[in-house]
Amino acid sequence: MSMLQIQDTLVSLDLIERYFVCDLDACLGACCIDGDEGAPVTKEESARIAEVLDIVEPMMSPAAVREVRDNGVDYLDREGDRVTALVNGCECAFTTREANGMCLCALEKALRAGTLDHDVKPISCRLYPVRLKEYDGFTAVNLHRWKICRPAEKLGRKLGVRAYEFLKGPLVARFGQEWYDELDFTAKEYLKQKSE
Repeated sequence: MSMLQIQDTLVSLDLIERYFVCDLDACLGACCIDGDEGAPVTKEESARIAEVLDIVEPMMSPAAVREVRDNGVDYLDREGDRVTALVNGCECAFTTREANGMCLCALEKALRAGTLDHDVKPISCRLYPVRLKEYDGFTAVNLHRWKICRPAEKLGRKLGVRAYEFLKGPLVARFGQEWYDELDFTAKEYLKQKSE
């Protein structure tokens, strides 16, 4: 896999070359309920989520509330990584369902509704489909490709929006504006050279 170095990160070219715009109308938020592990979460993020449980629990399913109350907001997966709690081994405990079947995040819904005054949604969820892997001295920034996100790739291509552009807000939140500006400049130069 080809990578570009941006400060102390190695960024997959997929993030620059691929198009991506979430298409919730097509996927119905399947990334919140498909898979075999929860979303990566830090100890600090788990603590922030635990502090607001009283606010978000009314939006969660009864099974999710039981899971979180009995076992906490996170657990260690098979690789020893901290991830969000799951219901029935697949659905994120913080998933809510709309009348049309669309899955949304209770943490994000509470923020948008104004019942939370700060964002506690894990950065891994905000960054998705980017997945980060920490190594000694650098962070790998990869684009996770999954069949449920094909509509997002199609919509991104239609709108002409690259994955790194769509994810600007979360990337800036995680790495900073200076890092993103360097990524943007490097990406544009790379794409320009590639098209020549």
